Amino acid sequence: MTVKRQNGRAFALSFRLAWRNIWRQKRRTWLTALAMIFSNVLLVFMISLQFGSYEMMINNTLGLLSGQVQVQRAGYLEEQKMRQVVDNVDELASNIRKRFPEASVAARASAFVLVSSAERSFATQVMGVEPAHEPGVSSIPGLVAQGRYLIAPDAAEIVIGRVMARNLKVIVGDELTFLGSGRDSSIAAGVVRVVGIFDSGSQDLDRSLAELPLGYFQDIFMMHDGGHTIALAFDKLSAVPEVIEPLSVVIGEQNDLVVLDWEALVPGLKQAIQADMTSAWFMYGVLIILVAFSVLNTQLMSVLERTREFGVIMALGIKPRRLALLVLLETFLMAALGFLIGVLLGSLVTGYFSQVGFAYPGMDEMAAKFNMSALMYPAMDPFSLMLGPSVVFVFCLFAAIYPTLKLYGLRPVEAMRAV
Repeated sequence: MTVKRQNGRAFALSFRLAWRNIWRQKRRTWLTALAMIFSNVLLVFMISLQFGSYEMMINNTLGLLSGQVQVQRAGYLEEQKMRQVVDNVDELASNIRKRFPEASVAARASAFVLVSSAERSFATQVMGVEPAHEPGVSSIPGLVAQGRYLIAPDAAEIVIGRVMARNLKVIVGDELTFLGSGRDSSIAAGVVRVVGIFDSGSQDLDRSLAELPLGYFQDIFMMHDGGHTIALAFDKLSAVPEVIEPLSVVIGEQNDLVVLDWEALVPGLKQAIQADMTSAWFMYGVLIILVAFSVLNTQLMSVLERTREFGVIMALGIKPRRLALLVLLETFLMAALGFLIGVLLGSLVTGYFSQVGFAYPGMDEMAAKFNMSALMYPAMDPFSLMLGPSVVFVFCLFAAIYPTLKLYGLRPVEAMRAV
C-alpha cells in the first residue's frame, strides 16, 4: 500500500507540474492547441460527411435495381441461365415478408430477348416484376417520365427505358413484339403494349432493360411458379449483416439457394469506396502531419528553453527518464485538450448538418436527374466522430518522442552553463 501511495503521489505531482509547464507559454500553447482543434473539427466533419455520402451512394446504387440483399439459386449471379430457377418464388417471397416485416421484398424473373417494333429490332433484357412490391426495392417505378408504371400482375404491358424507346422509335401506347427462349427451351413470344418510359439517368440501363408483370412473364416463358431472384431492401444498410443468417434459415429447405448481400451483388461499388477513401486519407494525412510537426516544434522549443532548468534538476539526482516522462505527459495533456474541444465542436457542427443536410453547389440538378436527394447527411456515429481526432492524438504523442530523446543526451554541467 505504501508503494502504491507513493506512486500515486508521484503521478499527481507530475500531472500538476506538466499542467503548469504547458501554460508557461500560453500563446504558444493555445496556437498549438488551436491547430489541433481546427484539424479535429475538420476531420470529424469531413470523415462523417464522407461516410454519410458513401451510405447515400450505396443506397442510391442498390435502390436503383439490385436491392441490398438477394435470394437466388447458387451460380445464377455468374451465369444467369434461364433454368436456374427459384421454385415457388411467390410463396417464398411471401414467407420472407412475414419473417421480415421491416423489409421491402420483391420477386423477379429475368430473360434475354429480341424485342421488335414496327421499324427496328434490338436485343435486351426483360425482367418480370411484382408491380405491387417492386417500388419498395427499386427506384425505377418512380423514374417513369412518360406514361405510368405496371399495375396488373398478369397484363400484357411493358415499361422500357428512354434510350430503348428512342432506338425502337416507339412511344407510350405502341406495341412491341419480343422473342426469346422459355424455361423448357421452348420458344417464348409475346406482344405487349408500352405503358411507360423511364429515365434512370444511366444510358446503359435505359438501353438494355425492360420490365413486364411477373405473372405475364411466368406464363410466356413457361416459368410456372418460378422466378430467378428475390430482392430485399431495408431502411438502413446496417441492418443487412443481421438478416443474412435468419434469412438463410427461412430458405433452408431449398439447399441450392443462397443469400447474397450487396457486396457480393455489386463488388465494384465497394472497390470504388475503398479507392475514394484511400485518396481522401492521403489529404487527411497531410493535415495530420502538419499538426504533428506543430506539436514537435512546440515541445522542442519547450525543452530547449528549459535546458538550464533540466540541468539543475538532473544534478540533484533526477534521472532523464523522469524528465522524458514529464515532457510526454505535457504533450499528452496538450493533445487531450485539442482532442476534447475538437471532438465537441466537430460533433456540434456535424450534428447540425446531420439534421439540415449539406449540399454542394450545383448538386440539385444532378440529384433531380437521378431521382436522388440533393442533400447529404453526415454519419453521426462514434466511429466517424472519433477516428480522425484519435489519429491526430496518436501522431501528436509520436511527435514528442524526438524532444524527449534529447533529454537522454543532456549533461548536467553543460546544461547548467546554457544561457
